[in-house]
Amino acid sequence: MLTLAGHNVNAVSVGGLETCIELPNYKLCFDIGRCPPSATRLPTVLFTHAHTDHMGGVIHHCATRDLTSMPPPTYVMPAENEEAFLEMMTAWRKLDRSPLPCTVVPASPGGSVDLGRGRTAKFFRAIHRVPSIGYAICTQKDVLKDEYKGLPREAIRDARLAGEAITTPVETVEVAFCGDTTIDVVDREPLVRAARLLILEVTFLDDKVSVEKARAKGHVHIDEVVERADLFQNEAILFTHRSVRYGNEWAEARFKEVLPAHLWERSTVLPFAAPWT
Repeated sequence: MLTLAGHNVNAVSVGGLETCIELPNYKLCFDIGRCPPSATRLPTVLFTHAHTDHMGGVIHHCATRDLTSMPPPTYVMPAENEEAFLEMMTAWRKLDRSPLPCTVVPASPGGSVDLGRGRTAKFFRAIHRVPSIGYAICTQKDVLKDEYKGLPREAIRDARLAGEAITTPVETVEVAFCGDTTIDVVDREPLVRAARLLILEVTFLDDKVSVEKARAKGHVHIDEVVERADLFQNEAILFTHRSVRYGNEWAEARFKEVLPAHLWERSTVLPFAAPWT
């Protein structure tokens, strides 16, 4: 379990093989490639796209929750995938002879879904080889207006009792997850750059795959991150989804070598665990 920018993150992400990013404090995860056991406890899954390494574990997730009498899950996914996903669930219900209850929420860029407790997941377009959606988890809190700051408590109380609006809503982008994408999402989306914690794929780390080939595959190359180092306003960045060809120690050293110090000090490279080590 990692703690980054105040958020607990339990994650596995190996390019082309599996991705599941759990945020247990929010009771949700991004994608379920192979459905780690811990992910079955999370009732909401925000799917970025329908590649198997990101969605393949959904049947296991749904069936396990049903088997263990947990509430039906909610699956948010690109609107382009809704019809085919429902057809797949219908087929699995026939195969499994069970109801496999779930709620499906289609996501389109610019939309959002209420997560409860003042939390919202906002949708933005990610750029990949198939329809893809990125997510920004936002919180909204009422904070005291500037004109009331520093006043005695009694004065603030009297203003509130008199019906004056003493607070104003302030939104914070807590976590952004881009899924599989090209680097353009960083250029285009303010939510990505402003998130306290950004979870960003960087699949390719050397010249064996060029920037051009990485873009053609719908992925990020480390050189593109270096070029945009000054754009990242995030408190913390978790780099994920690298190719299995790059081992843990080598990848850590590579990021440290090429990233500017001001970016590296905020960065974490997600390590591989068994069986990918």
